[in-house]
Amino acid sequence: MAVKIIMLLLFFGIMILVGVRSRKHATNVNDFVLGGRSVGPWLTAFAYGTSYFSAVVFIGYAGQFGWKYGLASTWIGLGNAFLGSLLAWVVLGRRTRVMTNHLSAATMPDYFGKRYLSKPLKIAASAIAFVFLIPYTASVYNGLSRLFGIAFDIPYSVCVIAMAVLTGIYVILGGYMATAINDFIQGIIMLFGICAVIVSVLNDQGGFLNAVIQLSTIESDVPATLGQQGAFASFFGPDPANLLGVVILTSLGTWGLPQMVHKFYTIKDERSIRTGTVVSTLFAVVISGGCYFLGGFARLFDDPAIYSATGAIVYDSIIPFMLSKLSDILMGIVVMLVLSASMSTLSSLVLTSSSTLTLDFLKGNVIKKMDDKKQLLIMRILIVFFIVISVVLALNPPPSLPN
Repeated sequence: MAVKIIMLLLFFGIMILVGVRSRKHATNVNDFVLGGRSVGPWLTAFAYGTSYFSAVVFIGYAGQFGWKYGLASTWIGLGNAFLGSLLAWVVLGRRTRVMTNHLSAATMPDYFGKRYLSKPLKIAASAIAFVFLIPYTASVYNGLSRLFGIAFDIPYSVCVIAMAVLTGIYVILGGYMATAINDFIQGIIMLFGICAVIVSVLNDQGGFLNAVIQLSTIESDVPATLGQQGAFASFFGPDPANLLGVVILTSLGTWGLPQMVHKFYTIKDERSIRTGTVVSTLFAVVISGGCYFLGGFARLFDDPAIYSATGAIVYDSIIPFMLSKLSDILMGIVVMLVLSASMSTLSSLVLTSSSTLTLDFLKGNVIKKMDDKKQLLIMRILIVFFIVISVVLALNPPPSLPN
């Protein structure tokens, strides 16, 4: 326990220190929202990747789709890497950077308004972002409850509030630059963490080959391959058609997310797009591919602990159960991995939400005169507002989405 607490305190200290040191990069709206459009390719690539893959992927999706498709769920991770990252950078990266810089657009609604000379389109886009990013932000907390319960025996509410407060501090202090630097640090933790977890879990199953052999003996309960052995260890899994649908849904959906496209606004020059494309794709291969690859062995951990009182499978409990026997040091790394994945996505979402609402909805519409200092103040207030709302939603989920 002492080791895990020390690791967490060190992690929290670094995040806050980055926020404090980044204050000089958040003195005006352009710096606060875009990092002065001078962010390097590595920071941008890691910011893109860490915003893409939150704890929902590691805890929720990996367990759910790994259980349904077996080792073939790895294709989802590879699809995310090559369709959701590589292709997005190739198609959107340079074009977005050039056009937003040319139009001096700071947000996606601002770009729509200036590109198509339509103020109603700008307002409508900001309203859509405001309405849908709040529940998205609340969903980021998924997976923390069971993991922290296993590692620290800490109530879910305490975990959520602590993570929200810490994220709010460094985003309010340092704006986008603090977010990008912390995303880079968090991304490194995620890379080492997922590799360490995969090696440890497979070693507990007697190694990779032995784990695959065990998986191949399990009979399929999927209607299309009912009773067939080996489906969960096969190349395309027991249900290739639905698997393809999941690949497309989780890969192409990110192209329209404002907090993802926003990363292209901030990169310093067109040359950096090439480096960012390579780094972002490799990051996605390791993180997303690793998460779904790990989830592919979910059937080996069929235990009463992953079922609810009604006998239904609780997918969010599969990965935490897989990790429950890890050593204290590894569990500490896993906790930091999940915190990193959650906080990087959360910081990106609240910064996007506050800037969009301030610059595209309030400025010039609700508040006619808003100078630079007033815009910064309102954005910081809205960051607090968005975090509070997301915490309330996370602590009081609808009945169909229990925490």
